[in-house]
Amino acid sequence: MAIAKSAEARVGRGLEHVSRWLAYAGGALLVSMALVTVASIIGRALLSLGLSPIRGDFEMVEAGCAIAVFAFLPWCQLKRGHVTVDIAVDRLGARARAFFGFMGDIVIAVIAGLILWRMYLGFGEKFPYGGEAFRSALGMGAKPFFPETTYELELPVWIPFGLATVGGTLFFIVSVYTVWRSFNWLVDGAEATP
Repeated sequence: MAIAKSAEARVGRGLEHVSRWLAYAGGALLVSMALVTVASIIGRALLSLGLSPIRGDFEMVEAGCAIAVFAFLPWCQLKRGHVTVDIAVDRLGARARAFFGFMGDIVIAVIAGLILWRMYLGFGEKFPYGGEAFRSALGMGAKPFFPETTYELELPVWIPFGLATVGGTLFFIVSVYTVWRSFNWLVDGAEATP
């Protein structure tokens, strides 16, 4: 018996909307990082004309790409865009394919939970604000003695870490939802198109 099919459909529509817009934001960020890289390369190539590379370009690209990757993960999981080995599974029946899809979604949900847990702990180590009671209540650990910043731009490291954690949180939520969705597909006997 399927578990709350109508609720699953409503939750899926909401997660699809949020995931799509987060992926759009990640795409815009990735395009801007590509433009920063191009502008910096042009600046390096034309030093003789008085141009120069963008200061801290590698720091911006590093942080931007990390944020963008975590912005794409929820959409990828929702649409089953992860790499799969279909050569063996395609020859199986619809119920067997639904079973393997369900098992794969469970594994990804567990991995997404581990990633989120480690990202949150890392964010807590970098976040320099909040009293001891606040940090203890949120499981953030001790406040860093010196707030960590990037070398050249002195950008606080907790900012990109926190933005990536937002994407990691949605990735975990979507992963748990896809376990629910794939269980209902397994009960129905075949996978539907996500």
